Amino acid sequence: MIIVHHLDDSRSQRILWLQEELGLPYEIRQHKRDPKSRLAPPELKRIHPLGKSPVIEDDGHVVAESGAIIEYILRKYGNGRLQPPANDTRYDDYVHWMHYAEGSGMPALIIRINVARVGEAANSALPRLDSEIALHLSYLDSALQGRLYILGDELSAADIQLSFIGELASARFGIASHPNIEAWVQRFQARPAYESALARGGAYSFAA
Repeated sequence: MIIVHHLDDSRSQRILWLQEELGLPYEIRQHKRDPKSRLAPPELKRIHPLGKSPVIEDDGHVVAESGAIIEYILRKYGNGRLQPPANDTRYDDYVHWMHYAEGSGMPALIIRINVARVGEAANSALPRLDSEIALHLSYLDSALQGRLYILGDELSAADIQLSFIGELASARFGIASHPNIEAWVQRFQARPAYESALARGGAYSFAA
């Protein structure tokens, strides 16, 4: 059985949701952020040297990084679910969104959030960072135009990987000016598997 090392208010919520969508049995090991620094606890470094979440254990095998974890679970337990086959015309888009989420989209949000914490000394950088966020949110919003999910009418693992962008942007910056993202977030948060993951994972600040 997969063990998910789950950190509150983190990307690891996606891994719980993925397994609920697949109907997989799994165990949660809860880890709590430091209330002042908001950093992950040091015991996570006993699981993986980076001390980050998500990280999973499966039959003694440790896998870190959201994208790698999703690919591992789908390859071993997915039976073709939540991703198009390699000969499907949507497959290249699927791969793009899987990599885009953590390669481009999330860094733009995280850099902006962290720079703002520096205070007045960083104010001159904020307009440039805000424009970068606007670029990425407009890109995602346009991709969702006329679609229920990022590849079309059905949820894929790419939606799960992208979900934290929509949730974090909604919580920290607002997404009312990006109606397709807003509707998409509301749609996936209403899924029974998402709600089941919330019930098992505990408090999650980015849920509606």
